[in-house]
Amino acid sequence: MKKTCEFCSPRHPDKICDFIADSILDAYLENDKESRTAIEVMGGHNLITINGEVTSKDNPDIEKLVKEIVGQNYKIIINIVLQSPEIARGVDKGGAGDQGIMKGYATDETPEYLPLEYVLARDLCQKIFAVYPYDGKTQVTIENGKVLSVVASFQNTKNDELLKLVKKIIKAKKYFINPAGEWTKGGFDADAGLSGRKLIIDNYGPQISVGGGSFSGKDATKVDRSGAYMARYVAKNLVAGGYGKEILVSAAYAIGMVEPLMLEAVNEKGEDLSEIVKKNFDFRPLAIIEKLELRKPIYRQTATYGHFGKKNLPWEKIEKIN
Repeated sequence: MKKTCEFCSPRHPDKICDFIADSILDAYLENDKESRTAIEVMGGHNLITINGEVTSKDNPDIEKLVKEIVGQNYKIIINIVLQSPEIARGVDKGGAGDQGIMKGYATDETPEYLPLEYVLARDLCQKIFAVYPYDGKTQVTIENGKVLSVVASFQNTKNDELLKLVKKIIKAKKYFINPAGEWTKGGFDADAGLSGRKLIIDNYGPQISVGGGSFSGKDATKVDRSGAYMARYVAKNLVAGGYGKEILVSAAYAIGMVEPLMLEAVNEKGEDLSEIVKKNFDFRPLAIIEKLELRKPIYRQTATYGHFGKKNLPWEKIEKIN
């Protein structure tokens, strides 16, 4: 079976928007760990628009923060209002900040417990960006563990130089380097971006199902984020504990309710691991926040190169399962 995954650099317009959204979240959490945020960012062509709802004792200088990221010549429009009290009343009692289905996945095919095609595309993107820190994308197709093709499109690169670099990083049967031609106009100068739009690469790549909720700009009371992090934590620990080579964890919530409506786990053989999960892991929103220390300002680092497979993040820790 052929598998393909793409990745994009931190200077891609959508990822810049994610970085802004999570930088705003971190700014609120720095001085008020109980802050609740739902920040959406759209940017491009010298304009950044920030919309959302916030409940916090802090009032960071958002315009200054954003201009430090994108530059002083950008016009910044900020429209942030207080979170709806009708949503807050459910969260105040420890309930979920929204309904939804969250997925967590792990596989033993890489040391990162992530799909091979995902790791290869991400690694390639990171290594190219280290040399060419501009807008860009990579894409890797594999079959039976072997790389069939590689695509690399990066701003401000010469085809021959980029091809030479890519060949040093990854061996493939075919290479497609800047297939539409060399390009110099990228980032916000070429395209508009929107936070939450790169949901597939934020998770596990296109082979693995996701719940549908995006992450960036949302505090941990939003189970779109915290529930997905907990599901990943559980899936990774189950694989590390020998319960399967590949495990998918699913959780579903109703807004305002404390207990998840569904909690399931299955391995590559179809074996049901749900009871093991329920016995060992607490999926109540506040329990997740405490377990994974999600009130800390740790989120801007998740806005680039995916939310999983980074050793320093709390949902990547491995512990013994009884």
